[in-house]
Amino acid sequence: MPTQRTTNTHPSDVWAQGAGYERYVGRWSRLIADEFLKWIAIPHGQVWLDLGCGTGALSQRILERHAPAHLVGIDSSDGFVSHARAQITDQRAEFRVGDARSLPVSDRAFDAAVSGLVLNFVPDQPKAVAEMRRATRPGGKIAVYVWDYAGDMQLIRRFWDAAIALNPAARDFDEGIRFPVCRPEPLRALFASAGLRDVATNAIDVPMAFENFDDYWSPFLDGQGPAPGYCMSLPEEDRIALREHLRTSLPTNRDGKIRLIARAWAVQGVV
Repeated sequence: MPTQRTTNTHPSDVWAQGAGYERYVGRWSRLIADEFLKWIAIPHGQVWLDLGCGTGALSQRILERHAPAHLVGIDSSDGFVSHARAQITDQRAEFRVGDARSLPVSDRAFDAAVSGLVLNFVPDQPKAVAEMRRATRPGGKIAVYVWDYAGDMQLIRRFWDAAIALNPAARDFDEGIRFPVCRPEPLRALFASAGLRDVATNAIDVPMAFENFDDYWSPFLDGQGPAPGYCMSLPEEDRIALREHLRTSLPTNRDGKIRLIARAWAVQGVV
Protein backbone atom coordinates (compact mmCIF):
# COMPACT_ATOMS: atom_id res chain seq x y z
CA MET A 1 0.00 0.00 0.00
CA PRO A 2 1.42 3.45 -0.90
CA THR A 3 2.79 5.51 1.95
CA GLN A 4 2.83 9.26 2.34
CA ARG A 5 6.02 10.97 1.21
CA THR A 6 8.24 12.25 4.00
CA THR A 7 7.43 15.96 4.13
CA ASN A 8 8.23 19.21 5.82
CA THR A 9 4.96 18.38 6.97
CA HIS A 10 1.36 19.37 6.95
CA PRO A 11 -1.70 17.10 7.01
CA SER A 12 -2.59 18.12 3.44
CA ASP A 13 0.83 17.13 2.04
CA VAL A 14 -0.18 13.78 0.61
CA TRP A 15 2.11 12.28 -2.06
CA ALA A 16 1.28 8.66 -2.70
CA GLN A 17 -0.22 7.97 -6.13
CA GLY A 18 1.84 8.52 -9.26
CA ALA A 19 -1.11 8.98 -11.62
CA GLY A 20 -2.57 11.81 -9.54
CA TYR A 21 0.78 13.57 -9.41
CA GLU A 22 1.17 13.26 -13.19
CA ARG A 23 -2.16 14.99 -13.80
CA TYR A 24 -1.31 17.74 -11.34
CA VAL A 25 2.29 18.84 -11.97
CA GLY A 26 4.07 15.86 -13.55
CA ARG A 27 3.31 17.01 -17.09
CA TRP A 28 4.94 20.37 -16.39
CA SER A 29 7.84 19.01 -14.39
CA ARG A 30 9.15 17.20 -17.49
CA LEU A 31 9.47 20.52 -19.33
CA ILE A 32 11.29 22.02 -16.36
CA ALA A 33 13.57 18.96 -16.18
CA ASP A 34 14.68 19.45 -19.78
CA GLU A 35 15.76 23.04 -19.16
CA PHE A 36 17.37 22.14 -15.83
CA LEU A 37 19.50 19.44 -17.45
CA LYS A 38 20.64 21.83 -20.18
CA TRP A 39 21.72 24.30 -17.51
CA ILE A 40 23.74 21.89 -15.34
CA ALA A 41 25.42 20.33 -18.43
CA ILE A 42 26.56 16.99 -17.00
CA PRO A 43 28.65 14.96 -19.52
CA HIS A 44 27.47 11.63 -20.87
CA GLY A 45 28.54 8.41 -19.21
CA GLN A 46 28.25 9.58 -15.61
CA VAL A 47 26.72 7.88 -12.56
CA TRP A 48 23.67 9.80 -11.30
CA LEU A 49 21.65 10.04 -8.10
CA ASP A 50 18.09 11.37 -8.39
CA LEU A 51 16.91 12.25 -4.88
CA GLY A 52 13.16 12.47 -4.47
CA CYS A 53 12.70 10.84 -7.86
CA GLY A 54 8.91 10.77 -7.51
CA THR A 55 7.27 9.25 -10.58
CA GLY A 56 10.57 9.31 -12.47
CA ALA A 57 10.14 12.43 -14.60
CA LEU A 58 13.69 13.71 -14.10
CA SER A 59 15.20 10.22 -14.17
CA GLN A 60 13.56 9.52 -17.52
CA ARG A 61 14.97 12.70 -19.01
CA ILE A 62 18.47 11.86 -17.73
CA LEU A 63 18.26 8.41 -19.33
CA GLU A 64 17.02 9.84 -22.63
CA ARG A 65 19.38 12.79 -22.93
CA HIS A 66 22.54 12.18 -20.92
CA ALA A 67 23.44 8.51 -21.55
CA PRO A 68 24.26 7.78 -17.90
CA ALA A 69 26.37 4.76 -17.01
CA HIS A 70 23.97 4.16 -14.13
CA LEU A 71 21.19 6.01 -12.31
CA VAL A 72 19.75 5.48 -8.84
CA GLY A 73 16.42 7.12 -8.01
CA ILE A 74 15.40 7.38 -4.34
CA ASP A 75 12.05 8.46 -2.92
CA SER A 76 10.37 8.03 0.47
CA SER A 77 7.02 7.13 -1.12
CA ASP A 78 6.80 3.48 -2.09
CA GLY A 79 3.80 4.39 -4.25
CA PHE A 80 5.97 6.74 -6.32
CA VAL A 81 8.86 4.29 -6.46
CA SER A 82 6.50 1.56 -7.68
CA HIS A 83 5.18 3.94 -10.35
CA ALA A 84 8.71 4.83 -11.48
CA ARG A 85 9.72 1.16 -11.67
CA ALA A 86 6.64 0.36 -13.75
CA GLN A 87 7.20 3.25 -16.16
CA ILE A 88 10.99 3.07 -16.51
CA THR A 89 12.38 -0.35 -17.38
CA ASP A 90 15.79 0.86 -18.62
CA GLN A 91 18.44 -1.52 -17.22
CA ARG A 92 20.71 1.42 -16.36
CA ALA A 93 18.21 2.64 -13.76
CA GLU A 94 17.15 1.38 -10.35
CA PHE A 95 14.70 2.88 -7.87
CA ARG A 96 14.79 2.54 -4.09
CA VAL A 97 12.69 3.68 -1.16
CA GLY A 98 14.78 5.84 1.15
CA ASP A 99 14.97 8.94 3.35
CA ALA A 100 16.69 12.09 2.03
CA ARG A 101 18.27 12.59 5.47
CA SER A 102 19.94 9.17 5.47
CA LEU A 103 20.47 7.99 1.92
CA PRO A 104 20.85 4.24 1.34
CA VAL A 105 23.97 4.72 -0.82
CA SER A 106 27.73 4.56 -0.36
CA ASP A 107 30.04 7.55 0.07
CA ARG A 108 31.34 9.14 -3.15
CA ALA A 109 29.33 6.75 -5.31
CA PHE A 110 28.03 9.30 -7.85
CA ASP A 111 29.34 11.83 -10.34
CA ALA A 112 26.17 13.93 -10.11
CA ALA A 113 23.41 14.21 -7.50
CA VAL A 114 20.22 16.00 -8.48
CA SER A 115 16.81 16.59 -6.96
CA GLY A 116 13.69 17.94 -8.61
CA LEU A 117 10.76 19.61 -6.84
CA VAL A 118 11.21 17.92 -3.48
CA LEU A 119 13.80 19.70 -1.32
CA ASN A 120 11.25 22.00 0.32
CA PHE A 121 9.31 18.98 1.58
CA VAL A 122 12.33 17.53 3.43
CA PRO A 123 12.18 18.36 7.15
CA ASP A 124 15.97 18.89 7.42
CA GLN A 125 17.14 20.51 4.19
CA PRO A 126 20.79 21.07 5.23
CA LYS A 127 20.99 17.38 6.13
CA ALA A 128 19.61 16.39 2.73
CA VAL A 129 22.19 18.52 0.92
CA ALA A 130 24.92 17.13 3.18
CA GLU A 131 23.81 13.62 2.25
CA MET A 132 23.93 14.49 -1.46
CA ARG A 133 27.44 15.82 -0.93
CA ARG A 134 28.48 12.67 0.95
CA ALA A 135 27.25 10.55 -1.95
CA THR A 136 29.04 12.61 -4.62
CA ARG A 137 32.67 12.30 -5.66
CA PRO A 138 35.05 15.29 -5.35
CA GLY A 139 34.63 17.45 -8.43
CA GLY A 140 31.12 16.14 -8.97
CA LYS A 141 28.08 18.37 -9.23
CA ILE A 142 25.02 18.72 -7.00
CA ALA A 143 21.95 20.50 -8.35
CA VAL A 144 18.37 21.05 -7.20
CA TYR A 145 15.27 22.79 -8.48
CA VAL A 146 12.03 23.74 -6.69
CA TRP A 147 8.83 25.46 -7.74
CA ASP A 148 8.59 29.23 -7.35
CA TYR A 149 5.57 28.89 -5.07
CA ALA A 150 5.57 32.54 -4.00
CA GLY A 151 5.79 33.85 -7.56
CA ASP A 152 5.41 32.45 -11.03
CA MET A 153 4.48 28.83 -10.50
CA GLN A 154 1.13 30.20 -11.57
CA LEU A 155 -0.89 26.97 -11.47
CA ILE A 156 -0.40 26.86 -7.70
CA ARG A 157 -0.03 30.59 -7.00
CA ARG A 158 -3.41 31.35 -8.59
CA PHE A 159 -5.01 28.60 -6.52
CA TRP A 160 -3.72 29.93 -3.19
CA ASP A 161 -4.53 33.54 -4.05
CA ALA A 162 -8.12 32.48 -4.68
CA ALA A 163 -8.26 30.27 -1.57
CA ILE A 164 -6.93 33.05 0.68
CA ALA A 165 -9.34 35.59 -0.83
CA LEU A 166 -12.20 33.34 0.26
CA ASN A 167 -10.67 32.24 3.58
CA PRO A 168 -7.64 34.04 5.05
CA ALA A 169 -6.90 30.95 7.19
CA ALA A 170 -5.76 29.22 3.97
CA ARG A 171 -2.48 31.13 4.37
CA ASP A 172 -1.42 28.41 6.80
CA PHE A 173 -1.39 25.94 3.89
CA ASP A 174 0.11 28.24 1.22
CA GLU A 175 3.38 26.78 -0.10
CA GLY A 176 4.61 30.26 -0.97
CA ILE A 177 4.61 31.08 2.74
CA ARG A 178 5.47 27.64 4.12
CA PHE A 179 8.55 27.09 1.96
CA PRO A 180 10.84 30.14 2.14
CA VAL A 181 13.73 28.05 0.74
CA CYS A 182 12.05 28.19 -2.68
CA ARG A 183 13.77 31.44 -3.67
CA PRO A 184 17.22 32.02 -5.16
CA GLU A 185 18.88 33.62 -2.12
CA PRO A 186 18.02 30.86 0.40
CA LEU A 187 18.96 28.19 -2.14
CA ARG A 188 22.34 29.82 -2.72
CA ALA A 189 22.92 30.14 1.02
CA LEU A 190 21.97 26.50 1.60
CA PHE A 191 24.51 25.25 -0.94
CA ALA A 192 27.22 27.63 0.21
CA SER A 193 26.77 26.55 3.84
CA ALA A 194 27.22 22.93 2.73
CA GLY A 195 30.71 23.86 1.50
CA LEU A 196 29.93 23.55 -2.20
CA ARG A 197 31.98 25.56 -4.69
CA ASP A 198 30.92 27.66 -7.70
CA VAL A 199 27.34 27.96 -6.45
CA ALA A 200 24.93 29.48 -9.00
CA THR A 201 21.16 29.92 -9.25
CA ASN A 202 18.84 30.20 -12.23
CA ALA A 203 15.15 30.82 -13.00
CA ILE A 204 13.59 28.23 -15.31
CA ASP A 205 10.28 29.18 -16.98
CA VAL A 206 8.11 26.96 -19.15
CA PRO A 207 4.64 27.63 -20.61
CA MET A 208 1.55 25.91 -19.21
CA ALA A 209 -1.40 25.47 -21.59
CA PHE A 210 -4.70 24.11 -20.31
CA GLU A 211 -7.35 23.04 -22.83
CA ASN A 212 -10.14 24.46 -20.68
CA PHE A 213 -11.02 25.23 -17.08
CA ASP A 214 -11.68 21.58 -16.26
CA ASP A 215 -8.14 20.71 -17.41
CA TYR A 216 -6.86 23.22 -14.84
CA TRP A 217 -9.30 22.32 -12.04
CA SER A 218 -9.69 18.54 -12.13
CA PRO A 219 -6.15 17.70 -10.86
CA PHE A 220 -6.97 19.53 -7.63
CA LEU A 221 -9.62 16.87 -7.00
CA ASP A 222 -7.03 14.06 -6.85
CA GLY A 223 -5.74 15.17 -3.44
CA GLN A 224 -2.05 14.78 -4.39
CA GLY A 225 0.04 17.57 -2.84
CA PRO A 226 -0.67 20.51 -0.54
CA ALA A 227 -3.07 22.50 -2.76
CA PRO A 228 -5.16 19.49 -3.89
CA GLY A 229 -5.06 18.17 -0.33
CA TYR A 230 -6.42 21.47 0.96
CA CYS A 231 -9.03 21.54 -1.82
CA MET A 232 -10.36 18.10 -0.93
CA SER A 233 -10.42 18.93 2.79
CA LEU A 234 -13.01 21.66 2.19
CA PRO A 235 -16.74 21.16 2.66
CA GLU A 236 -18.40 20.76 -0.72
CA GLU A 237 -19.98 24.21 -0.71
CA ASP A 238 -16.62 25.85 0.01
CA ARG A 239 -14.93 23.80 -2.70
CA ILE A 240 -17.59 24.92 -5.18
CA ALA A 241 -17.06 28.55 -4.16
CA LEU A 242 -13.31 28.16 -4.70
CA ARG A 243 -13.86 26.55 -8.09
CA GLU A 244 -16.11 29.38 -9.25
CA HIS A 245 -13.72 32.04 -7.92
CA LEU A 246 -10.94 30.47 -9.98
CA ARG A 247 -13.18 30.07 -13.04
CA THR A 248 -13.82 33.81 -13.12
CA SER A 249 -10.29 34.94 -12.19
CA LEU A 250 -8.09 32.83 -14.48
CA PRO A 251 -6.97 34.38 -17.79
CA THR A 252 -9.14 32.46 -20.26
CA ASN A 253 -8.96 32.89 -24.03
CA ARG A 254 -12.06 33.00 -26.23
CA ASP A 255 -11.50 29.38 -27.20
CA GLY A 256 -11.51 28.39 -23.52
CA LYS A 257 -7.78 27.74 -23.28
CA ILE A 258 -5.86 28.98 -20.23
CA ARG A 259 -2.21 29.90 -20.59
CA LEU A 260 0.03 30.31 -17.55
CA ILE A 261 3.72 30.12 -16.65
CA ALA A 262 5.49 27.53 -14.54
CA ARG A 263 8.68 28.83 -12.93
CA ALA A 264 11.22 26.86 -10.95
CA TRP A 265 14.31 28.11 -9.15
CA ALA A 266 17.44 26.00 -9.63
CA VAL A 267 20.77 25.90 -7.82
CA GLN A 268 23.98 24.02 -8.53
CA GLY A 269 27.38 23.64 -6.88
CA VAL A 270 30.56 21.57 -7.13
CA VAL A 271 31.82 19.22 -4.41
